[in-house]
Parts: sequence; C-alpha cells; structure tokens
Amino acid sequence: MAKRLESKFWAKVKIETPEIKWTRIENTASFGTPDALGYNKNNHFFTVETKVSRSKKIAFSPYQISFCVRHPHNHFILIQALAPRSSKLYEGSSIHDLLSFGIDAPNAIACDWNGVRVCFNKI
Repeated sequence: MAKRLESKFWAKVKIETPEIKWTRIENTASFGTPDALGYNKNNHFFTVETKVSRSKKIAFSPYQISFCVRHPHNHFILIQALAPRSSKLYEGSSIHDLLSFGIDAPNAIACDWNGVRVCFNKI
C-alpha cells in the first residue's frame, strides 16, 4: 500500500512541475540517497526526498537523516500529508524540525504546488 501511495505521489510531482527535468534515483547501493534529481531552467541540479505521511509523524531512516545533515542546501524534502491533504516543501536543513514536529514543522518553504514550483525554479 505504501509503495502505491509513493508511486502516485511521484506521478503528481512530475505533473505539477513540468518545467523541471526529473531523474528518478533507484539506488540500493548507497542507503539514504534521495528519491529524485531535478534540473531546472537555470541549469541547476537539486535533490528531493519524497515522503507520504498518513499521520503527523514522518518516517526517515538514519541514512536519510545523515544525507540531510551532510547536504543541507539544494536538497529538499517534499511531503504529501494525507489528512489534511496537502503538499509541503522543506529544505534539507529542516530535518531535525521534521523529526520533532512532523508535518507541523514551522519552517516549510512552500505549502502548495505553486510555491513548490517557485522554489524549484529559483534555485
């Protein structure tokens, strides 16, 4: 069930951000590697960890946390909360707040798809 939700969310990301060239990263060799590599119109690369949450808590592996700590810039965490249905974008540097507050973390840099597009395009 979780994989299906993640697959649907990934499809939504591609639909909502058509100006970004996406590469899905399927890497089992290096744990913690983000889910996607994006490339915007300004010729900048960035990475995105996608998460779907059924509750206020967001699950991260120790490897994902480590990646966020080591790469706090140009790395993002895009979360789809199922109740209430919303998408929020955080910088990788927000990992500790996400661990503490879950989807209620106070420092989202975007709280809707328009904001997500703006953030990804201004990198």
